[in-house]
Amino acid sequence: MSDFKSLLTPTFPAKHISSAIEHLAKATEAFGQSEWESCIGKAGKFIEAMLKALGVHCGVTFETGRKFKADKIMNGLGQLPDGSFDDSLRLLIPRACRVVYDIASNRGARHDPHEIDPNSMDANLVLSICGWILAEAIRFAQKGAVDPHEAAELVEGLVEKRYPAVEVVDGRVYLHAKRKSAVDVALVALARNHPRRMSREDLIAIVCHNGFSKGNASTTIGRIRKYIDEDEDGMMRLLAPGLQKAEEIVTSAIKAAS
Repeated sequence: MSDFKSLLTPTFPAKHISSAIEHLAKATEAFGQSEWESCIGKAGKFIEAMLKALGVHCGVTFETGRKFKADKIMNGLGQLPDGSFDDSLRLLIPRACRVVYDIASNRGARHDPHEIDPNSMDANLVLSICGWILAEAIRFAQKGAVDPHEAAELVEGLVEKRYPAVEVVDGRVYLHAKRKSAVDVALVALARNHPRRMSREDLIAIVCHNGFSKGNASTTIGRIRKYIDEDEDGMMRLLAPGLQKAEEIVTSAIKAAS
C-alpha cells in the first residue's frame, strides 16, 4: 500500500488515496472468498475515494458525509474546460468510475431472483475496471518519473485475476486450497451456509464432493463437534469460534494461491 501511496501523492491528496487503496485491497480479498456483493460494495467505496481525490486535484467542490454525491464530482469533472486538465482526469476515469458506481449502487436492488445471478460477473468487471482506474491515475501522477512496467506490476499484484478460494455449484461448496483437510471443507461449508442449519447427510456429501471418502467425511462430524450446535433433528449450525476458524482457513487458502 505504501508503494501506491508514494506513486500517487502528492499529486493527489494522501487521505483519499489511502482510503481508495484500502477499499480496493478489501474488494480483492472479498472476491477471493466469492463474496460477490461485498466485493462490489467495496469497489463502490474505492470509486468514491478516487473521485474525491480527483475532485480535490481538479478543484471540483463536493460535500462530505451523507451529503456526498458521486454524480456531482463525475459531472463536474466532465464539465471542466478542454485543456484545463488531462483528458484522463476530466473524461476517461470519471466514465469508468460511473460504470462501477452504477453497478455498486443499483444492480443488487434490481436483481430478479428468478434470473441468472449477475454478481459473479459484476465482481469480475468492477475489479478489472478499478485496477485500470488505479493504473491510469498512477500514469498521470508520475508523468514518466517511474518505469511504467514497474507501476503496472504493482497494480497487477493488487488486482490480478484471482480465482475464488470458495466456489458454490448447485448448493455444493468447494474449497480450492493447495492443502486442505476434510475438517477444513466441513467448516467452510457450514460457514457459507450460516446462519442456516445443515443436515449431517448434506455436509457429508459436500465433503465427499471435495475428494474425501465417505468414511473420512463421517468421522469429520465428530472432529468439528466443538464448533457446532446440533439440534434435536441433527441439523447443524456453526458457532462463533467455528466461523472464525473457517475465515482463517479461507484466508490461508487465498494467501497460498497468491
